[in-house]
Amino acid sequence: MSIATVPPTPAPSSDGAPGRTRLVEVVVPVHNEQRVLAESVRRLHAYLSRDFPYGFRITIADNASTDGTWAIAAELARELPGVRALHLDEKGRGRALRRAWGESEADVVSYMDVDLSTDLDAFLPLVAPLMTGHSDLAIGTRLATGSNVVRGPKREFISRSYNLLLRSLLGAGFSDAQCGFKAGRTEIVQALLPVVEDQEWFFDTELLLLAERHGLRIHEVPVDWVDDPDSRVDIVRTAADDLRGMWRVARRTLSGAVRLPVPARVRQAALPAGMARQLPRFAIIGAISTAAYLAIFSLLRGVMPAVAANAVALLVTAIANTAANRRFTFGVTGTSGALRHQIEGLAAFLIGLALTTGILALLPAGASRGAELAGVIVANGAATLARFLLMRVWVFNPRREGR
Repeated sequence: MSIATVPPTPAPSSDGAPGRTRLVEVVVPVHNEQRVLAESVRRLHAYLSRDFPYGFRITIADNASTDGTWAIAAELARELPGVRALHLDEKGRGRALRRAWGESEADVVSYMDVDLSTDLDAFLPLVAPLMTGHSDLAIGTRLATGSNVVRGPKREFISRSYNLLLRSLLGAGFSDAQCGFKAGRTEIVQALLPVVEDQEWFFDTELLLLAERHGLRIHEVPVDWVDDPDSRVDIVRTAADDLRGMWRVARRTLSGAVRLPVPARVRQAALPAGMARQLPRFAIIGAISTAAYLAIFSLLRGVMPAVAANAVALLVTAIANTAANRRFTFGVTGTSGALRHQIEGLAAFLIGLALTTGILALLPAGASRGAELAGVIVANGAATLARFLLMRVWVFNPRREGR
């Protein structure tokens, strides 16, 4: 991969004035964006020069454009103080961010989409908690109270569905993985980069998931956001790539393959010992168990009463759930103690059985299958929390085993 760079024009003395001693690098990844590039970068540069209290550098990261984007980027770097241009021969937003962030010497690195869909007034609130050390990463969110979003129903549905999948299947705690408005402390980002595999659109989602798994703080800023009607993102292909990325992250999480070399001073536990590793694995196993439970319940419901179908489905999935959590979540291998673990795991089964049976009993006679399913899903959610706590503090507590 060949790389060309046009260094920034030296900034005027005003950019080095007191109060601007710390540096924020703003990366704008672009591919065939000759139509909007010049106007957007000039607007961004004017905002940062006028309203931003920190020193800044804008890096236009051109990944394999085939139109006039690179020529425009190079001209902007020569024209505007503090702007540089970086060209990569291979396409991929993640690849461009990896290169620009990986070589940065700024205190904070960030990126935003070239269309500037996100209102720039949110940029200082995005960066401020990183400068103070309060947070490690920061993201703009279009899904929080206080956000003001203008976009079509199709994109709204896709975005909400994607983030729902991240939360339900991977246990993500952040609300909006796709908003093109993110920042991070440089030392943290550069520690994450070697273990992020994706080079395209899933790049920043993977980075956030890895950061969260290791107890790093992610700050969220509600944003005003207006959809770009000229966006040329291939939604179908991007969705397929994202699903493959989610599967890869889930597999790596379950296998325990990721060990993140975060700086020592941020390695303090945000959760009790081991919980940051256990929670995502438990969430993934729980999602699979819930899907299996609903399938078995629906199948048996056609041949037996709801209460009986619920009991059988819950027992089958509880046994499988205990075995999977024993191996992947709590790292217990071998046959020693396996029977005892299953017997003690039945306590969680009994809690789930009591909750789901109670919900079914409260439903009016003749309730629809949909109402039954909704009821047992809610009850299972409460039982899942009880199951995790029981497994952690009792069934698989290492002190009982001398581990």
